[in-house]
Amino acid sequence: MTTTSDASTPVRPARRRRHARLIAALASLVGSCAEAAGEVYGPIAAAPPSQEAVEVQPLSCARVALSGPLLLDMARGEDAARWPGEVAREDAAARRTYAARCALTDAHDAVHGPERDRGPVPLPTAGQGAAMELAAAGDEVAARWREDPAQAAAFVLELTAGGELGVEEVLDEAVHAAVVCGLLVLAEARTAVTSDPGMAAELCLTAVPHFSLAVALASADLD
Repeated sequence: MTTTSDASTPVRPARRRRHARLIAALASLVGSCAEAAGEVYGPIAAAPPSQEAVEVQPLSCARVALSGPLLLDMARGEDAARWPGEVAREDAAARRTYAARCALTDAHDAVHGPERDRGPVPLPTAGQGAAMELAAAGDEVAARWREDPAQAAAFVLELTAGGELGVEEVLDEAVHAAVVCGLLVLAEARTAVTSDPGMAAELCLTAVPHFSLAVALASADLD
């Protein structure tokens, strides 16, 4: 028996292909962080023990902090341009899950009634709550993935079983959470360049695990 494939149904790319430019940019950023730290630690390691003051080059720490966000934004744009059909599919899926989360909130309010606003800040709307729920899911998945990727993957499938969240959008949100953590650490490194070059170098290296985690999440296929 022979079968033929349906040419009208495009094969979805693996996440590693879909996010190839972002992954490459993250790998480059990891190397830049290590290189920037080396420009601080290298001269110290090469100096004789009797030398008290050692001239180092901490400006690379500031450069990598400034260039990192631009590099990653550009990579995301390039990935989107390379896979326009996949972007359209992801957008449609995100609209469905967003609507499902809003409908679930509305149904809950219809049964239980909306909670009273007892403070100066109004309660979020159903739409705002839907966006916050996705962001919270991404943060939780990124945190769990650091500890145990297998259990985190199972948690993603559990989160998405009801249809209010999609596997890929949760993983993408987790990528975003990891990237933001790394970039915030680099921002700290930039402010430490003039006052404490050693701390700036240490912070550059501290950002590396966050970017490595983002690579793992961007490469993960669960379905």
